[in-house]
Amino acid sequence: MIGIVDYGMGNLGSVENACRFLKRDAQVISSPDAVEDCTALILPGVGAFGDCMKNLRQRGFAERLVEWINSGRWLLGICLGLQVLFEESEESPGVSGLGVLPGRVRLFQLPLELKVPQIGWNQVRQVKPDCPLFKGIADETHFYFVHSYYVDPAAEVDTAGTTDFGGAYTSAVWRDGLMAVQFHPEKSHRAGLKMLDNFCAQAEEAVGGRRAGE
Repeated sequence: MIGIVDYGMGNLGSVENACRFLKRDAQVISSPDAVEDCTALILPGVGAFGDCMKNLRQRGFAERLVEWINSGRWLLGICLGLQVLFEESEESPGVSGLGVLPGRVRLFQLPLELKVPQIGWNQVRQVKPDCPLFKGIADETHFYFVHSYYVDPAAEVDTAGTTDFGGAYTSAVWRDGLMAVQFHPEKSHRAGLKMLDNFCAQAEEAVGGRRAGE
């Protein structure tokens, strides 16, 4: 089962509906203990960095998610679910993120002709085309974005995809079983559904292979 983490914020319904359309076994989970029944996790998010971290900590998810990621198990972060993987954000000074990836989240500083937040379709250039998320998806495919802040990884090796909005920034990351994107695959039509299906299928295959080797 793919667990969709419910911490009181996020686009749970659209992610769950997309997984259901793909005929993937995915369920919303509201308890940290429920992660042990999951083969992989999806961490969606819409809203402010500080509120997200407050909710994750109050509901007991923060520590459990760090343990999950550090053990090499699969997790897909979406939008704010990408940003909280980093150490801190200019949106919420003094609030620590999960810190599993080095770097910080920054506010776009752009010319007046570029409106913030970025809302709409934009291309993703595949820096790491071998990333499992990109299987069967053409380079520079368009995905749907809604955000005012972007991640600035301290380790360039973590960047899997970039997008240009007043300059190139990291829009996808990949490290072992940890993958996360700034855009919304669940709102990105055929390409987004393909990306979600890639994650679910390959996470299940990886877990199945690990169990077979035990």
